[in-house]
Amino acid sequence: MAKDKKLVQEITSMEVDFPQWYTDIVKKAELIDYSSVRGCMVIQPYGFAIWEHIKSQLDKRFKETGHQNVYMPMFIPESLLQKEKSHVEGFAPEVAWVTHGGSEKLTERLCVRPTSETLFCEHYSNVIQSYRDLPKLYNQWCSVVRWEKTTRPFLRTLEFLWQEGHTAHATAEEAEEETIRMLNIYAEVCEKVLAIPVVKGRKTEKEKFAGAHATYTVESLMHDGKALQSGTSHNFGDGFARAFGIQYTDKNNELQYVHQTSWGMTTRVIGAIIMVHGDNSGLVLPPAIAPTQLVIIPIAAHKEGVQEKVNELEERLSKVARVKLDDSDKKPGWKFSEYEMKGVPLRLEVGPRDIEKNQVILVRRDTREKIFVSMDELETKVVEILEQFQNDLLEKARKHRDAHTYVVQSMGEFKKVLNEKPGFIKTMWCGDEACEKEIKEETGATARCIPFEQENLSDHCVCCGKEAKHMVYWGKAY
Repeated sequence: MAKDKKLVQEITSMEVDFPQWYTDIVKKAELIDYSSVRGCMVIQPYGFAIWEHIKSQLDKRFKETGHQNVYMPMFIPESLLQKEKSHVEGFAPEVAWVTHGGSEKLTERLCVRPTSETLFCEHYSNVIQSYRDLPKLYNQWCSVVRWEKTTRPFLRTLEFLWQEGHTAHATAEEAEEETIRMLNIYAEVCEKVLAIPVVKGRKTEKEKFAGAHATYTVESLMHDGKALQSGTSHNFGDGFARAFGIQYTDKNNELQYVHQTSWGMTTRVIGAIIMVHGDNSGLVLPPAIAPTQLVIIPIAAHKEGVQEKVNELEERLSKVARVKLDDSDKKPGWKFSEYEMKGVPLRLEVGPRDIEKNQVILVRRDTREKIFVSMDELETKVVEILEQFQNDLLEKARKHRDAHTYVVQSMGEFKKVLNEKPGFIKTMWCGDEACEKEIKEETGATARCIPFEQENLSDHCVCCGKEAKHMVYWGKAY
C-alpha cells in the first residue's frame, strides 16, 4: 500500500470498477489509512470500533462455551516450526524471519508468527499430563504476519488481527464435536451479527489447512460474485500431538495422545461487510456492529428550543442504542452524506416544526425510507426499526446469494456461467484431486467447500464424467 495515496474525493461506482469502489470506501469512511510499510494498514478509530464490536460478539460466545483467553509469544524458533512437516511447508512462502537482534546475528532464526499451532503445542506438551487436565479450551486475540505478494485493505494484508482458538481433547470424538461447535459459532455470528449468509461445509483435501485432519469453513458471497472464506475450523486429529509429544495418562493409567483443534476469524470479515452490504453512497453497517446505530442531526439548530430538544433526545435514546449527536455547524446536507458514507443505520432529523408536532423523522440508511415517529414512542420505535434493519440486511444478502448461485452439468457450461454470471457454482464431483486441479486450471475457480447439506444434482462428475461422490460449491475467491 503506497504512502502517497491521495484522499478519495468521491466514490467510484461499483458497477464501473468494483475494486476501486471498495478502496474508495475504506478510505473515505475513515476505516483505514495507508502505512509506510508495504501491505500494512493503519486501522483508524471507526474501523477499529467495528472490529471491537465483532470481537465482543465472538468473545462472549467463546466464553459461554468454556473457552479462556491466553497470549502466546509472537516469535517462533525455526526448530519449533519445523516439527510438523506439512504445516511448515504450507506456510513457508509467507513466513517473515527475524535474523538479527540489535547488531548481532541470531544463532537461530525466529519466525514472526503466521499462526500459533506450534507454540500452543509446545505449551500443551508441558502442561498436559493427565486426563484430568483435559480438555484445554484456549483462545488468543493477536495479530499475525503473512508475507503476501499482493495486498488489499482488510482482505489481504501482511499483518492482520484475528482470534485463534487452540484446544486439546482426550478423544477424537470430542475434538470433532469441538470443531463443528466452533464452526457453528462462526456461522451464527456471520448471519445474526454481520447479516451475511454463509454456506457451511468441509474443505477438500487440496484446500484444507496444512497439517489438519479436516478443515471446515463458512463461505460467503460478495456483491461482485466472488467468494470469501469468512471463518475456518480445523480438526487436527492427533497429528500435531505425535509431532510434539503431547500425551496424557488416561483413567486406565495408559498413555494416550491428545486430539486437537484450531479455529479462527480475522479482520477480513470487515471487508466482507463492505462488499456484501455497501452501495454507491458508502458503507451500510448492520446495527449489531455499527459503532453508531443512530445519529441525531438538528435542523435549524440556532432556533429556540432545538438544541435543548436534541440534547434531551440524545440522553433518552442512549439508553436503547449507540447514539451520536452531531450539533456541529456543518450544513445538514453535508452531515447526511457523511453518515451515509459511514453506514450509520438510522438518522434522526428534528427541527422547529417537528418539535411543534411532537415528532421526529427517522431515515433508514439501507432504503432511505423516511419514518415519522411520535416523540412519545421514540425508544420503542428505534429498537423495532434497528431490529428490522438487521433482519432485512440478512434477507437481502441471502436473496442476492441465491440469485447468483448456479447449477451446472458440464465443463462448457461451467466456463460460460463463470464468465457471464459471477457467483457460486454447484456441481457434482468425483472426489479426484486431478479433476479439482483441472477445473481450477481451466476456469480459475476453486472448490469453496463440500457443503453439509448435500444435493444430488446428477450421477456424474462435471469434469471427468465418472461416478460423482459429492456436490461442491465452486467460485473465484478473494
